[in-house]
Amino acid sequence: MTRKQKRLSVIGGALGFLALAAALTFYALGQKASYFYMPGDLATAVLEPGQRIRLGGLVEKGTIVRDQGTEVEFSVTDTEHSVKVAYSGILPDLFREEQGVITEGSFGPDGIFIADSVLAKHDETYMPKEVADSLKAKGVWQEETQ
Repeated sequence: MTRKQKRLSVIGGALGFLALAAALTFYALGQKASYFYMPGDLATAVLEPGQRIRLGGLVEKGTIVRDQGTEVEFSVTDTEHSVKVAYSGILPDLFREEQGVITEGSFGPDGIFIADSVLAKHDETYMPKEVADSLKAKGVWQEETQ
């Protein structure tokens, strides 16, 4: 084997290794991806059973039901559609009605969204970007002026 052939084989092996590493990385990221939906988007979405998604919107007024322990049920709305959510865990301190929220989880067999994490806004002027963009597109949410 000549020097040129050795050099080309090393370069080819390195490129093959990098391609394999990139393919494995993209595959792993694809498996962990969860897509963001507003309640109105779910009517047209095709979801596989157990598929993880992020559900965002506003906590619907009058829907928070606290069971014994850390079990909580509430509805997430975009003011047109709403989705019932069940969560078992400690809610963020600023979680309350008519505030922005993003939940992550999947739909159960009964059609209720089973959340395993709940993110609430962290101050009086913050709205999660995905939620704000979707509500602005529908003409529902407007930025507050100070």
